[in-house]
Amino acid sequence: MLPVALQAQFACITNADNTITITGYIGSDSNVIIPATTNGLPVTSIYDSAFAYSALTSVTIPDSVTTIGNDAFAACFSLTNVTFGNGVTSIGDLAFANTALTSVTLPNSVTLIGDSAFNSCTNLTDVTIPDSVLNIAAYTFEFCSGLTNVTIGYGVTFIDTDAFGYCSNLTQVIMPDNVISVEAGAFEGCSNLTSVYFEGNAPYFGYSIFDGSPFNGDPATVYYLPGTLGWGSAFAGVPIVQWFLPQPLILNKSPNFGVQSNQFGFTISWATNVPVVVEACSNLSNPVWLPVSTNTLVGGTSYFQDPQPANLPGSFYRLRLQ
Repeated sequence: MLPVALQAQFACITNADNTITITGYIGSDSNVIIPATTNGLPVTSIYDSAFAYSALTSVTIPDSVTTIGNDAFAACFSLTNVTFGNGVTSIGDLAFANTALTSVTLPNSVTLIGDSAFNSCTNLTDVTIPDSVLNIAAYTFEFCSGLTNVTIGYGVTFIDTDAFGYCSNLTQVIMPDNVISVEAGAFEGCSNLTSVYFEGNAPYFGYSIFDGSPFNGDPATVYYLPGTLGWGSAFAGVPIVQWFLPQPLILNKSPNFGVQSNQFGFTISWATNVPVVVEACSNLSNPVWLPVSTNTLVGGTSYFQDPQPANLPGSFYRLRLQ
């Protein structure tokens, strides 16, 4: 158990399930380590506005904490560093809005990030969003003018209204193949956004996801992989071009992926008129890779189908250049 002097920095309540919620900060230290237990009980949550407007410069959240409430650290204008424990699952609305955070690494336990959670963190240059996060809520990173490059986690399916609005120095975004919806204004006012890379099919898009105001529109180009679906001559009002990766890729979200007519197959995406060899093996612990077919990628794609029936022992596949 932590010394009484340190525990006395926090106001807290005991919940019905014999866990502790931190409800306020009454200490004077600017570098705060939240205890994992107090009075022998686990600290599991940080209440709404518990640390709001305090003079914190850094905070460490223990693994025992699962929930960070709305406005929990909002307007901590000097807060530059937060270390998240590996138990945090949800971060509330405006939880870290208007702080001086420069870098955020979220643990793989996080599944929910609330609206405007990091809104107006103008010093924020680096964010790691884990694959466990399913949605990026409205206004989450709005006005985070320090962000320059964003790679969306592979679990994300939905990007809500103005999620990255007015990130004025954002230049590049990479979208995973799970994204199915990008809502209105998601990247509005990102006046330096030049490249948005989509790894999957064209998602639904809301009104003016790139345009912003007529004085601060986005000069973006959307890049898509050959063989993915739903792309026309433009996307959400901006031009689109094919995106060629350094190496050939198996499109595992294609409708042709998997067993078709009792044979396993998939679409290969890469560069136009380049031959790619598909190799297979049956045992990864002692692999012997054998060529199955050579595919020439017409228009950047080719469909591979294993000539062996799908009911034979399973195979693993890889690609190489001829």
